[in-house]
Order: sequence, then structure tokens, then C-alpha cells
Amino acid sequence: MSNTVSPGAYLPHDAPMMLLEQVISVTDESASCRVRVATDSVLRPFLDVNGSLPGWYALELMAQTIGVWSGWHRHQQGKETISLGMVLGARELRCTEGCFPAGLTLDICVTLLMQDERFGSFDCEIRASDAVLAKGRVNTFQPSQDELLSLFNQGSSS
Repeated sequence: MSNTVSPGAYLPHDAPMMLLEQVISVTDESASCRVRVATDSVLRPFLDVNGSLPGWYALELMAQTIGVWSGWHRHQQGKETISLGMVLGARELRCTEGCFPAGLTLDICVTLLMQDERFGSFDCEIRASDAVLAKGRVNTFQPSQDELLSLFNQGSSS
């Protein structure tokens, strides 16, 4: 796959919630995306006073990379609509430094462990150069259209 495709081609996110800048690669079993921790990057609204990205964003970076993987597969199957997925949880998710320091380029890599029609499990890592800065396992769920409608209409009937 060419790395000229924007993450927005596969994700239902708009600024400022699009946290990825570049799709590096997508295969049947994995995906890799990239983002810079810098004041001129998409992460700017989320940086702390030191220009660092707090570590809790690791889960969203991983989830969006999984979304790229899923969106790429939907596109390969001829499905043009972008589908909303959900994170069920993460296991053993650790960010070694507690934040991602300013000036780093983060490579987010996800590898499929298990998938059925609606559930998936991925090993995930965030690296800068050769250092692993965060890793964990992320579990996902693909709700049906009816489930999404039910979920989003919960509070609107009052």
C-alpha cells in the first residue's frame, strides 16, 4: 500500500480529533501510522505546557491506527462507507515515560491477534526511533447500525 493515503480516508474523525498524520503501511495483519509531537502537528491542541503529549493519549493513537487497519480492509472489500468502531478495553497498556516528549516522531504499530465478524484484539506499540514508548493489547468491537442508533438516541427521547 502507498503511504500517500491520509488517515482521514479510513477514519470517521475530523480535526481536532484526528490524531494521526500519516499512514505508513497496512497489510492483512498489521498497520503502521505516524504523528509528530510538535506545535505544528495535529497534536497541538493536546500538548501540555512543555510541548509533550500526555501518556493517556497512547490508547487513542492505538485505537485510531486500528481504525485505519479496519477502514483499509473495508475499502478492500468494496465498502466505501467509514464505519464507527469502539474500544472495549486495553490490557497491560503502559507508557514508559508517562508522556511523549516534544520533538518526537511517533510510529504507532498494531498487529492483529484475533478477529471475528465484530470483535478484534491487537498488540500495539508506539515507538520513537528504536525505543518502545508504549505498548499494550487493545480489544475492539464493531457495533451494528441498529446498535449505534440505539446508543446515540439514548438521551434524545426525553
